[in-house]
Amino acid sequence: MQDNISGSVIVISSHVMRGSVGNRAAVFGLETLGFPVWAVPTIVMPWHPAQGPSTRLRFDGEAFDAAMGDLAASKWRGEVKAVLTGYFGSADQVRSVARLIRTLRENNPDLIYVCDPVMGDKGGLYVPIETAEAIRDELVPLATVSTPNRYELAWMSGAELDTNAEIMDAALALGPPKMLVTSAVPMMANGIGNLFLSGRHALLAEHRAIDNVPNGLGDLLAAVFLARMLQGVDDEKALQLATASVFEILARTMKRGANELTLETDASSLSTPMAMVQMRHLLHPSRSKGK
Repeated sequence: MQDNISGSVIVISSHVMRGSVGNRAAVFGLETLGFPVWAVPTIVMPWHPAQGPSTRLRFDGEAFDAAMGDLAASKWRGEVKAVLTGYFGSADQVRSVARLIRTLRENNPDLIYVCDPVMGDKGGLYVPIETAEAIRDELVPLATVSTPNRYELAWMSGAELDTNAEIMDAALALGPPKMLVTSAVPMMANGIGNLFLSGRHALLAEHRAIDNVPNGLGDLLAAVFLARMLQGVDDEKALQLATASVFEILARTMKRGANELTLETDASSLSTPMAMVQMRHLLHPSRSKGK
């Protein structure tokens, strides 16, 4: 771990009382890699909905907006070097956070914002459509990096994404300077990939696929990738390290037979991952035509 780490990260997402998803995963990842976190819950649940029904504790929209105003005006706001957002409980929360990010950038134009547009998967949207639209329209345009899964990117772009070339096209059209797309199309047999795009430059990080995985992998990946960015690691190394960390924790969790990511026993996988990841440089088809 580097010794020159400085600056806090505001992490805004769901909080579960049991488990390792949302803020529980993201905060752990960032703090393990040395970054102080201001943790903002958007909704509080006893556990992830995939584990069964439970009570949802929601925040009043005006109170949530006022709290975001408190953060924006805080005497400590100069500490904040990055913001990471994930699951939102309402479209009003999205708009409140968009105002927070704009205000923070007035004081720090170099603020890094990672938008993980947590809204759905191959089964469709699992947030109200107005919340998904607000994330797409209000937050994604502000992002330094967005980290959708392939199905979220397909919904936001309105296109079927069956190839990595189509993923690249959708990412370029959507607009953030950089995008990390999970569940990309693998090139290795029985694999799964994370596709990183910066302009028309693309990197694919692959590892073997594992079935019936616990939730929280996307939350953790976004946090660890952000941590590596803040450490000044180049894009390719950041992608390789983040992918290796998440895959290693997943593999160890599955070996234990646990139904939640076992972050607390696998912190070393975040700081010094040993898992093998296949890295490939991809060329967007238009580049080969001289465009």
